[in-house]
Amino acid sequence: MKKLMSLLSIIVLIALAGCGNPTPQKPGESVQTGTVEKGEKKITIAGNGGVIESAIRDVIAPKFKEETGITVNYISGLSGEILSKVELQKNAPQIDVALFVPVDVIRAKEKGLIEPIDESNVPNMKSVDSRFIPVENAAAPAFGLVIAPAYNTETFKKEGLKSIESWNDLVSPDYEGKTAFSDITNDWGFNTLNGLAISNGGSTENMEPGLEKAKDLAAYSNTFYKNSTQMMPAIQQGAADVTVMGSYSIGELAVSGIPIKMAVPKEGVPLQAFSAGLVKNTPNSKEALEFINYVISEEAQALISEKGFYPTVEGMKIPEKYEESIGLKASDKTFKPDFAKFAEIRAEVSDRWAKEVTPELGKKLK
Repeated sequence: MKKLMSLLSIIVLIALAGCGNPTPQKPGESVQTGTVEKGEKKITIAGNGGVIESAIRDVIAPKFKEETGITVNYISGLSGEILSKVELQKNAPQIDVALFVPVDVIRAKEKGLIEPIDESNVPNMKSVDSRFIPVENAAAPAFGLVIAPAYNTETFKKEGLKSIESWNDLVSPDYEGKTAFSDITNDWGFNTLNGLAISNGGSTENMEPGLEKAKDLAAYSNTFYKNSTQMMPAIQQGAADVTVMGSYSIGELAVSGIPIKMAVPKEGVPLQAFSAGLVKNTPNSKEALEFINYVISEEAQALISEKGFYPTVEGMKIPEKYEESIGLKASDKTFKPDFAKFAEIRAEVSDRWAKEVTPELGKKLK
């Protein structure tokens, strides 16, 4: 009897095992409705929302899949948020390629969260304009831009306002509070502070003159905006005539019919890029490297430039439709910021901005 019971127990256990979990998913496979689709290649990209997301989802990803058979899944978020996700997932990465602003490329490299990238694993790096590279052997610059002042051309003409020729020209009672400046927690805000420092005898090494000038900037402003999703509507709806933005956003507004134009101050504008980093320990490194190599190809950069980004490949130009609003002339001064210093001082300077600059908001407005 005991033998019979033991036999029955074994049969029941075998039956139960058959109802359990399927074979664990392997890299390169996709589970759909309880079945494993062998051979499907898929990677996950994380990057900014808005125009970058639409560029990858609607244009780059379909072309890439057509050429390689690799499907692209996209997760949107701010660069700092993506860095935090990559760090939290470092033992089991769910993101294969992360698009970072320059400071976060440096942070990701220092934390050991991304693999080195150079011509040996991404051949198209040989054609990249080095001015867009935030730090050597870390990431591939994919979406080129400058962060610069911009103004409503119709308002300036109507009011007889002089054009913006210096970062100091952003500080003026003539704008009557109709400004859209970013808080320092955003890259646009931090680069505004850097511009004010440079134009007042300071530098990235010495932000003191910039912080002093930023107090006047605040005094003639109603608020500091947290992100682009707040700033863009302010320009579109006429609540602001003067701003500092990424050139791609200025271009996007201009082609939509907003009378806006980028200004290049005599002190120059910072040239930079959203860069693609290969997440360390991703099981899809081969496919991820294929994507990174493709996104900095001439073909992909031509598609990306149609969205208002400067091509990061040497010798390529921005489309004609953007020339009037964000075109850079040979005489325009650009510079590559010291992003390592940015990363080093950002927390301290941001704390001082919150304590010394933000409280001055609106104090000189009528």
